[in-house]
Amino acid sequence: MLQNRCDVHTHTLFSRHAYSTVRENVLAARDAGLELLGVTDHFSDMLFPGADLTHADLRDYQYFINTTTWPRTLEGVRLLHGAEADIRTLDGRLFGQDVAVAEDITGGPLRSVTTLYDRVVASCDYVIASVHYREFAREATVSQGTEMYLGALAQPKVLALGHAGRAGVPFDVREVVGEAARLGKLMEINNHSLEARRREGRTWQSCRSIAEACAELGCRVIVSSDAHVCTDVGRVPAALELLEGIGFPQELVATRCAAAFLDAMSEAGLTVPAL
Repeated sequence: MLQNRCDVHTHTLFSRHAYSTVRENVLAARDAGLELLGVTDHFSDMLFPGADLTHADLRDYQYFINTTTWPRTLEGVRLLHGAEADIRTLDGRLFGQDVAVAEDITGGPLRSVTTLYDRVVASCDYVIASVHYREFAREATVSQGTEMYLGALAQPKVLALGHAGRAGVPFDVREVVGEAARLGKLMEINNHSLEARRREGRTWQSCRSIAEACAELGCRVIVSSDAHVCTDVGRVPAALELLEGIGFPQELVATRCAAAFLDAMSEAGLTVPAL
């Protein structure tokens, strides 16, 4: 039976359509026997009125900047702060990368102009890149979808592609998975996506295809709840069912334990935070 002792894709109240605090999620992780919890609230223009691909208010996103105040271990659970950033263009650019920021949250001038994305992810341990807005990719070809995901993987702070099996954007699975493996980056097997649609649907089959390619090409995966309420933290039965059904190797599950996930971060070129 596959082991999964980390949940590295979870949401808090900041995501606006989620319902729990950081502490509530940590307590749920402790009770579920997890070793590590990653909080990855949405970094997206869907959160605030007036935000778009070129305009947003830094003050709306100061939550991310201040996550450095969190303890690194709480209730015996290792705690990481990340972000789930929206992929917003067919070349794989992420929300905030085209939003210029010249002032800090008090209105004072910064030493140099930066981008909202760079300002936010500077305090994140890792980024999960996902598609939520589909309109920009509605007519995308397989080639364009592939280039989109390759572009996202090339972003230095991006550690994993989120729920690619449910995004509805066509892509060459083997090419994207192969590149993720080459870069030491990860694909996600998202329990929420699978539970919502189950095995008879396109999403289950798409996720199975991704998992099979990962097993064949040696690409590690994260098995995540995508919890939007604390009672879902650590719950990944559908994801484990899918993986066990294809005989997925335990050593390719980066979330099997905290040490394995932190090693995956390091191999992807990310800084592993000290306790």
